Amino acid sequence: MKLKSLGLLTTLALSATLASAQQGVSKTEVTLGSIQDLSGPLAGFGKQARLGMMLRVDEINEQGGINGRKLKLIVEDSGYDPKKAVLAAQKLVNQDKIFMMVGHIGTAQNLAAMPVQFEKNVINFFPITAAREMYEPFHKLKYSFAATYFDQMRNAVPKVTKEKAAKKVCTLYQDDEFGLEVFRGAEAGLKTIGMEFAEKTTYKRGATDFSSQVSKLQASGCDLVVLGTIIRETIGAIGTAKKMGYNPIFLGSSAAYTDLIHKLGGPAMNGLYATSTVQNPYTDDASPAISFWAKKYQTKFSEDPTVFSVYGYNIIDTFAKAAGKSGANLSTETFIKAMDTMTVPPDIFGSAEATFSPTKRLGSDASRLSQITDGKWKAVSAYFK
Repeated sequence: MKLKSLGLLTTLALSATLASAQQGVSKTEVTLGSIQDLSGPLAGFGKQARLGMMLRVDEINEQGGINGRKLKLIVEDSGYDPKKAVLAAQKLVNQDKIFMMVGHIGTAQNLAAMPVQFEKNVINFFPITAAREMYEPFHKLKYSFAATYFDQMRNAVPKVTKEKAAKKVCTLYQDDEFGLEVFRGAEAGLKTIGMEFAEKTTYKRGATDFSSQVSKLQASGCDLVVLGTIIRETIGAIGTAKKMGYNPIFLGSSAAYTDLIHKLGGPAMNGLYATSTVQNPYTDDASPAISFWAKKYQTKFSEDPTVFSVYGYNIIDTFAKAAGKSGANLSTETFIKAMDTMTVPPDIFGSAEATFSPTKRLGSDASRLSQITDGKWKAVSAYFK
């Protein structure tokens, strides 16, 4: 009887130990997962975000890791397809046993994948999308870092409308959760100055022809067009307008704030406004710190960084700060406790201060206006909230 009792106690103790083991955390390693678009319409963004994350992971590991643990980053491709994002999340969470999902790109993709993560107590950390759903409704496993598309446009659209004395404001936006957030924020902003959209038109995700939409905007006589577009849609819409001899003011969200716009779109992109939350890192930047970082990135990957490289880099950097603060017993619970008292100061890339608490899961709601001038993004306003 005593031997049976001892065996039972041993089994129970082993089961308790296994149950308390933190997924994705071993004595020597922390496994992180990320889902990027590496083959679809946002492949340019996804590649740069991945490289930015890799740069910071390598730096951390070269310095000995976090409390003695090296970081392992596993990246899966969603092709910017929500269904593929679910499959990628299932692999990362259930097969690779990741500790945390970091920097997952895309609004619809995050919304599709989060239930898979939350079922296994896996935090969705700093997704690369500025949708409000990334921190609302409140969930203990949600953390977001960027001012929302809604707030960006709610503040920027009335500001630009008044400064440029625009008489008719129109919008072209992607027909999904991302585009709707840009539209709703802009609509709310216009209401604050007693205006509404004179014309609205949409496009399906992945569209390449914008002639009918642009013709509709031109026929309405709009002098300011709010774009709920990303890379090729921004370039395609503006390029089509230029060919038609239509030259309104174009204003996009932070989704259009990337050097890929002016590199791929050329001089036709000059004059485009967009909201931004960090500064694009040019290798010849006036800031020595940004220039040094950009050249380091360029040396490692043989290409120039973009703002999405910065997003990826900063996501891993903030994770590392919170994980370090969590102590040797890193777990979902200790990480949450550390994050909920975090203040992230402004960095070399010009980001605003970010703060978190048990009830505040969006780091900062500040954004500012930038404009493409002579083939480069330049900040043209202070941060506004």
